[in-house]
Amino acid sequence: MSVEENKVLARRFYEELNKRNLGVLDELCAANYVDHHPGGVEIHGPEELRQMMTGFFTAFPDLRFTVEDLIAEGDKVVARWTSQWTHRGDLQGIAPTGKEGATTGIAILRIVGGKLVEEWAQMDMLGMMQQIGAIPAPGQG
Repeated sequence: MSVEENKVLARRFYEELNKRNLGVLDELCAANYVDHHPGGVEIHGPEELRQMMTGFFTAFPDLRFTVEDLIAEGDKVVARWTSQWTHRGDLQGIAPTGKEGATTGIAILRIVGGKLVEEWAQMDMLGMMQQIGAIPAPGQG
């Protein structure tokens, strides 16, 4: 696939997440897909990715991604995104607060044969936890 086709696939990935169309992950992600998270946590395959995203959509039913930038070279696409959300469901044991917030993130997506095969993602989890009140923000504690 061309660099431009890879960028189209990367953008579609976020658009489908915004639509809650998690069934399409089997089409967009290879069976051997690996999502590398900080701390050595890895998500393997479309089903584990679907489970992770279902957890986020439960905690943040209005979660929406906005792709700010897509930069591509070779088989990789870098996506810089922001997300907007309201904390309305349990988040890893943190009860809903009803607080609204926004998070920034960057993901490097590797695409082979028209499918996502790897992702390295970083997002501002500290900022999210401060916004929902789970961790005091600077000057608040």
